[in-house]
Amino acid sequence: MTSATTGAARVIALTAGQLMADAENIIATMGLRRDWANLGVISLAHSYGFSSLVTPLLLQGIPLLLANSPLPEAVRRAALAADAITLPAVPALWRAWHDAGAIPPNVRLAISAGAPLPLSLERAIFDARAVKLHNFYGASECGGIAYDASALPRCNAACVGAPVRNVEVSVNEDGCLEVRGRAVAETYWPEPQTSLAGGVYRTSDLADFKDGLVYLCGRAGDLINVAGRKVSPESIERVLLTHPAMRECLVFGVPSHEAERSEIIVACVAAESGVTADGLRDFLLTRLPPWQVPREWRLLASLEMNGRGKISRAEWRRRFLEELA
Repeated sequence: MTSATTGAARVIALTAGQLMADAENIIATMGLRRDWANLGVISLAHSYGFSSLVTPLLLQGIPLLLANSPLPEAVRRAALAADAITLPAVPALWRAWHDAGAIPPNVRLAISAGAPLPLSLERAIFDARAVKLHNFYGASECGGIAYDASALPRCNAACVGAPVRNVEVSVNEDGCLEVRGRAVAETYWPEPQTSLAGGVYRTSDLADFKDGLVYLCGRAGDLINVAGRKVSPESIERVLLTHPAMRECLVFGVPSHEAERSEIIVACVAAESGVTADGLRDFLLTRLPPWQVPREWRLLASLEMNGRGKISRAEWRRRFLEELA
């Protein structure tokens, strides 16, 4: 099933060979090793966990340790079962473990996927623990797409790394990323779509591909139209995440009552105590054009994730509109 972060979930049909190809690509690209056991804290039923944890165990005998909880102390105890571990997780978990001082000292390979990895978090963990978080970008329709194998923290949050081994990427005439390779799924089921067919997955991710690296510029369907000018919500989120007190944020557009504006920008944020909407607005006004600064703000204790560890833009937009209604 797709992750349903942008709409209704859909069933994806894959062959055994396609699942095996994805596992082979991931193992070769990341350098997964039998003497570095995988520590499983993410769901094994979703694409990220299945291809990073289950198939490497079945096909290559890479050991898998299962933690009974992603809570910091449970992860710390589970890691004691091996001399060295590979730990794939999502940014929210990495932040929680970092804040609790619970990142296991025997982590040899640290991977972050499922959501954009903030540069501030990547740098903070590197400075505190000398652990490099490797950003991993993929999709249920085709498995791994890009991986940041660099030894030092990134300087550009839009960069998601180089294409995974045996995966070919390109940018089509609409500015969206296309993926080709043996791991690309057969089709959507029961209603096939041209976006997934013939060994090609045509994503809705706006992207640049330069100097051998993939840069994500947002999703085509998420672009916010403000008085005829369009902005990617991800570009606003990346700036918000540079605020020292920001923990999580999500930006989206909703219809405006002012006909000439088309949409207004909404920001849902989880930040440290003392942060105000006015303060965040002033912070953005020094870094973004005024028309890109959100008009509506929701300050929350946290942003609820779905079962895949992702924050669903479509779900939060729906909640906001229901609240207005």
